[in-house]
Amino acid sequence: MGVSLKDLVKPQFIELNELTGKRLGVDAFNWLYQFLSIIRQPDGTPLMDKQGRVTSHLAGLFYRTANLIELGIMPCYVFDGKPPQFKSVAALRSKRKEAASINYEEALSRGDLSKARSFASQTSRLTSEMIEESKKLLIAMGVPVIEAPSEGEAQVAFMVRQGDFYAGASQDYDSLLFGSPMVVRNLNLTGKRKIPGRDEYLFIKPEIIELSKVLIELGINQDQLIMLGVLIGTDYNPGGIKGVGPKTALKLVREFKDESVFDQVDWNFEIKPADIIKFFKEPPVIKDYKLLWSELKQDKISGLLTAHDFSESRINNTIERINKSNKEKPQSQLKKWF
Repeated sequence: MGVSLKDLVKPQFIELNELTGKRLGVDAFNWLYQFLSIIRQPDGTPLMDKQGRVTSHLAGLFYRTANLIELGIMPCYVFDGKPPQFKSVAALRSKRKEAASINYEEALSRGDLSKARSFASQTSRLTSEMIEESKKLLIAMGVPVIEAPSEGEAQVAFMVRQGDFYAGASQDYDSLLFGSPMVVRNLNLTGKRKIPGRDEYLFIKPEIIELSKVLIELGINQDQLIMLGVLIGTDYNPGGIKGVGPKTALKLVREFKDESVFDQVDWNFEIKPADIIKFFKEPPVIKDYKLLWSELKQDKISGLLTAHDFSESRINNTIERINKSNKEKPQSQLKKWF
């Protein structure tokens, strides 16, 4: 879910090749949920192998990661650890998924495949088995995998500030609240995407958001950005303050400037706003980590994916593309990988 800053943040559209040679920290859970949501059959059914095991996450992970490596972009996937005790989004997501499941069945029964697919995308569930096999695939592809002690986005933001990543890659804006200097959205996504439930399309391009520019354009500081996000609603206070949208929240933060802004609104959450703010400012992160990209292991990749009925010829063709691109990279660039 994350905080909704879309109406306030102006991104800069870029071409993927502008990221060639750069290290990116990927919010792994964010991407996996994205794959589970969008990689589906016309009726909304996720990709599955002959045993009925969902494979949408593996398909998205393998081909997107391959495309990035081929372009000379160096991804590192950061997985969520233990969520903070006050994180309440899980219960809200569960209720929404239950409602979406009912709506999906109803749409399917009346033959409305467009609606069915839209509702089906809201029922995605990421299991521990999916997470583990995703890690195995990435390691076999020679890509670093890091497990955060808590939120993956917080860990990525820390590593961007340390200079280990050029930017964090996530669809959510929470990375900005965690203080990531640079965030990339729509990475490897281009073309048009249908708006769920409507006969309209959005044209998608990769975009980059620079935190310092956001703060200057909004006329606020980092602490105030966090307060703005909390007013709108985060994973820790879903839905935010009733009747307070992004523009109203910005107006309030500009006027009151500090945490006294929460005295002006009707706060109906058990958790105190100060606790949420503190978590965004001081999240648990690991500081002792190693980043090492290595050569891919074709046999392990093939074994894992063919066990899920992936086409062996397509797997090999993709790996050949990666190997070819690596051979064509300048020696100086290859040294950054290994």
